[in-house]
Amino acid sequence: MKKQLCIVLAAAGILCGCQQKKTCTEQAFQYNVDKFYDLEILRYDVPEFDSLSLQQKSLLYCLSEAALWGRDILFDQNGRYNLRIRRACEELYLNYPYDKGSSEFDAFERYLKRVWFSNGIHHHYSEDKFLPEFDKEWFILACDAAGVEYDDDILPVMFDPTVMPKRTTAQDGVDLVACSAGNYYGEGVTQAEAEAWYAAHKDNSPEPLWIGLNSQLVKNEKGEIEERVYKVGGLYGEALEHVVHWLKEALQYAENDQQREVIEKMIAFNETGDLKTFNEYCIAWVKDLDSRVDFVNGFTETYSDPLGITGTWESMVNFKDLAATKRTQLISDNAQWFEDHSTTDPKYKKEEVKGVTAKVITAAILAGDCYPATPIGINLPNANWIRKEYGSKSVTIDNLMHAYNEAAKGNGFNEEFMIDDEIRAIYEKYGAMCGDLHTDLHECVGHGSGKLMPGVTKDALKEHASTIEEARADLFGLYYLADPKLVELGLLPNAEAYKAGYYQQMMNGLMTQLVRIEPGKDIEEAHMRNRQLIANWCYAHANGEMEIIERDGKHYLQINDYEGVRRLYGELLAEIQRITSEGDYAAAKEMVETYAVKVNQDLHKEILARYQKLNLAPYKGFVNPVYRVERNAEGMITDVKLDFSEGYIEQHLRYSRDYSALPSVN
Repeated sequence: MKKQLCIVLAAAGILCGCQQKKTCTEQAFQYNVDKFYDLEILRYDVPEFDSLSLQQKSLLYCLSEAALWGRDILFDQNGRYNLRIRRACEELYLNYPYDKGSSEFDAFERYLKRVWFSNGIHHHYSEDKFLPEFDKEWFILACDAAGVEYDDDILPVMFDPTVMPKRTTAQDGVDLVACSAGNYYGEGVTQAEAEAWYAAHKDNSPEPLWIGLNSQLVKNEKGEIEERVYKVGGLYGEALEHVVHWLKEALQYAENDQQREVIEKMIAFNETGDLKTFNEYCIAWVKDLDSRVDFVNGFTETYSDPLGITGTWESMVNFKDLAATKRTQLISDNAQWFEDHSTTDPKYKKEEVKGVTAKVITAAILAGDCYPATPIGINLPNANWIRKEYGSKSVTIDNLMHAYNEAAKGNGFNEEFMIDDEIRAIYEKYGAMCGDLHTDLHECVGHGSGKLMPGVTKDALKEHASTIEEARADLFGLYYLADPKLVELGLLPNAEAYKAGYYQQMMNGLMTQLVRIEPGKDIEEAHMRNRQLIANWCYAHANGEMEIIERDGKHYLQINDYEGVRRLYGELLAEIQRITSEGDYAAAKEMVETYAVKVNQDLHKEILARYQKLNLAPYKGFVNPVYRVERNAEGMITDVKLDFSEGYIEQHLRYSRDYSALPSVN
């Protein structure tokens, strides 16, 4: 299962001391674009693009167009009022007749920037609704003056903190569907009704269909639950028609027959909504090992659905980094060794690890749930039976990690939160290396490790499934980061380098990731819960391996026994794998609620104050390059060039103008 593995050292702006990567634009390339609230916008370089063939560049262009046409779908999935709000705000931005330098307009502009970043009105990470810092009365008068027409229903959604306060909630004891603002279920549908419908339609065949992956459950006029399928001619059909058009354009540039089959299967899936075709697409995609250009396109991850069933729209178009892929291929080639030597019970291990294909990629376009905030690692497909029978693809997105690192240089984070010069020196030297390797291990072998016991299904852990799965993959990577095997394989230079990764993970899980949480709030996002779960469990079970010490009113992590920390990681990995393999919901619930949710409020207050002095943004996102296509008199593509000059506001206004096919109400 692919998870959005957010390297917090990068997302929080931690300097990683990454290996220098020379590109043709390095000296003049400007990574920093914009900054507002807790967000910073970066741009990423696309090294080696100019070395690609015209066929490959043309393929990337067509796939990128297909990716961008899904933007409105994600806005609507994230909330049924999002398109109405975004479009009213964009129209006001463009037609505001008064002084755009006023404090009210400045607050309005920053609100619109947040809406773009989060693909809706709920924070992209905490999923809490963010409120405008301008008055409702100002908005009404401004819209009247600008001639902006809007649905009055958007006003309480925008301004009332009690209306749709959470995009997705993970709170125990509440109706997860009714209490979530996401648009995966129609109005009036309850959690019990949705779960009953899914149970009645569950596919128990050896090659099961992922029922509900591409649909919305609604109530008809009789009050009965029915399914609205995402497809051409169905829900979101107006946008999917454009996606299909550009996928068909891409066919003429396919690098080989296998890649052509992948594209054809995705076209057929979008046209029909048939889940059997989606399975065929996944299998064909896993088998496509020779193409340099690759893509993800469609309804993929299920985090935003409170029941973890329906996929959100996402796309990432990319090509293989040939040199860096040697690293991930080495890990993939040794996948069976990692499986055999893990700390988990032998009965939960795979007897034969199949088809773990790993590579390092260069992102060429980000879209949907990969934009502006994005994963830096991917492991797909999500269906366990396909992974077991046909394998999976794991990727690390190198140019995005490089952009994070370049933008973070000299920001003072390490000096503020790391305990002394010695650990800072280790981190400066090996931090990026360990970050890359942990991502590789997490994606290449972590998610692909272990097996479910007979009769256990992927949804057995319910609302805690994502947290537990991320913890399982993270722990697998952490345990092996300190293994001599990595030095033997030449992936780490010595037996001390792993300490940089261990210190960062424990410091982040116990302390520094709290910069992403508002005062008084619990942790709800699955990746943050995973990181705190690991750190809190290890700290609670430590016997001298680590401690938090106080100096001059500030708290720091001190690790006394790194090998001991590895033992703790191994013990927790064994238990997390047991919970996963057996589908032990009660144990998962207890583990998450005990270690992953609650925040030490005194420590939180201190961390926030220290972080605020650094004037950093804890979250990062990107603008995409612009594809400039040159054609001859016959309309044939003669060249494709990348333009990196577009700003954040300009890009989103252009996307809303050029890639918006859905009605405001779907």
